[in-house]
Amino acid sequence: MTCIKRVFSKRPPLKVERLFGAVFTSCRCLHAELVRHESCGLPIVHHSKYACDLPPDHRFPMGKFPRMLHFLIKDQVITEGQVWVPEIASKDLLSRVHTEEYLNNFLNGKLNEQEQRRTGFPWSEGIVRRCRYETGGTVLAAEVALQRGLACSTAGGTHHAFPGYGSGFCLLNDLAVAAKYLMENSTCRRKVLIVDLDVHQGDGTAFIFKEEPCVFTFSVHCGKNFPLRKQHSDLDISVEDGLGDEEYLSTVEAHLPWLLDTFHPDLVLYDAGVDPHWEDELGRLRLTDQGER
Repeated sequence: MTCIKRVFSKRPPLKVERLFGAVFTSCRCLHAELVRHESCGLPIVHHSKYACDLPPDHRFPMGKFPRMLHFLIKDQVITEGQVWVPEIASKDLLSRVHTEEYLNNFLNGKLNEQEQRRTGFPWSEGIVRRCRYETGGTVLAAEVALQRGLACSTAGGTHHAFPGYGSGFCLLNDLAVAAKYLMENSTCRRKVLIVDLDVHQGDGTAFIFKEEPCVFTFSVHCGKNFPLRKQHSDLDISVEDGLGDEEYLSTVEAHLPWLLDTFHPDLVLYDAGVDPHWEDELGRLRLTDQGER
């Protein structure tokens, strides 16, 4: 559902001569298996376990995650030295958003057939592992963004997951877990803006934060697309089928600068969906490569 998720902080960037010391002294507090002290390039968070095996005829394109990293390096957009590796998200971390009952059922293979159909995935140890690493990747990207100003993860944006169930290829809500963790793990509660430009409304994220004043949810989505029953984000922009680059970008530009200036977030979680692209079979919008950039 998403191509790459960008996470950036509104804090002023550190000077280069201070940057390495800041990262080195705090790396033990990061949710990371591997950090990149030496790199001044844009941090890219990725784990080989972002992908897992699925039945041969399954419609979800699991191979997109390793392919993305492959082409970023092959096309010299990044180097391997920019790739940070997240640790797996613990049950304690996940419980900041998800219910105890759901986590026990999901982690231990107790989801019934109807619950599995709702997620779109058959249960397996591999799918549990990949979702936990994916969530850990979003948390790490957010942590690194608070240090360096900007970081990206090659997976995530699983915004259809609710506290008590998964839905629409989303089993754990990585955006919500990262926002909750970074908001609560600070002396002053950080303010988090979630900018969701996936073609589908982030219904799970909107539901989770509907009464949380420190998190603002902003969703631009195709109104006639999944989910059928929409939740209420703090700001929902429902667009019509067939919308192209100019109208779409104008819609975003009409609202995003105002949100940044009025809400004053400490951290922005950007769900950069690629499904508004005209070649997406289910997207229903008409954005081009240029518009997606």
